[in-house]
Amino acid sequence: MKNIKSFHKALAAKETSCLKEVQQFLAEIETRSSLNAFLEVFKEEALERAEALDAKFASGEKTGRLAGVVIAIKDVIVYKGHICSASSKMLENYEAIYHATAIEKLLAEDAIIIGRLNCDEFAMGSSNENSAFGPVLNAQDENKIPGGSSGGSAVAVQAGLCHVSLGSDTGGSVRMPASYCGTVGIKPGYGRISRHGLIAYASSFDQIGVFASNVEDAALITGIISGVDEFDSTLLNVPSIKTAISNWEKPAKIAVLKEAIESEALDSEVKAAFED
Repeated sequence: MKNIKSFHKALAAKETSCLKEVQQFLAEIETRSSLNAFLEVFKEEALERAEALDAKFASGEKTGRLAGVVIAIKDVIVYKGHICSASSKMLENYEAIYHATAIEKLLAEDAIIIGRLNCDEFAMGSSNENSAFGPVLNAQDENKIPGGSSGGSAVAVQAGLCHVSLGSDTGGSVRMPASYCGTVGIKPGYGRISRHGLIAYASSFDQIGVFASNVEDAALITGIISGVDEFDSTLLNVPSIKTAISNWEKPAKIAVLKEAIESEALDSEVKAAFED
């Protein structure tokens, strides 16, 4: 799937349009409905916003950094005027009365929110088999789990149903689905992204995170939704991830848990991959 930079180049060259992009994603969402990644698709709203953005491009008006970028959101992040159920029957009729700060920042940059994504109920789970609205299936193999609790967010990117998605992570709920589905997932450090508008699981650990098909897009979205927020007193004023990456000069280290790799629960093929 093309990244945001190449999508914007295609828009500038008039090789595609926001409307065409949304229509393609809507068609793919319908085709891959068996994955159960989406709880609700904002079809008409997404199409209208795409048309408005195409008109904005045509008029020469300045557009945001995410103009036409199609984003889906985990069903624990509130979006004003839309249901936010946390994949639970208890909240299936709850309509959000305000935007989460992360959503406000995406919309301010002309992103298109295409729908809300399935997850483990109240984000409590690691397999996305525990949603009140049915499990999410791994797009690569529907007999496999996608990981959780942000399984719908990972699968939406994995299956090409949106450019990027938002999830949330308390104890691995972005990191596990990203690894299970072969996507890029960022669980930012505490204090980078506002938790305002995120239904809490464990407030002292919760973080909104990003799923993308490549590191560059993940860093861009993370940078845009980061920053100080008057509604979240725990936020820090820190450099963006993209800036941190570009300024990195020393060798990077990756931590690996030896106990996990040598676990008897792992089959020989997985162990061999780590040894390589």
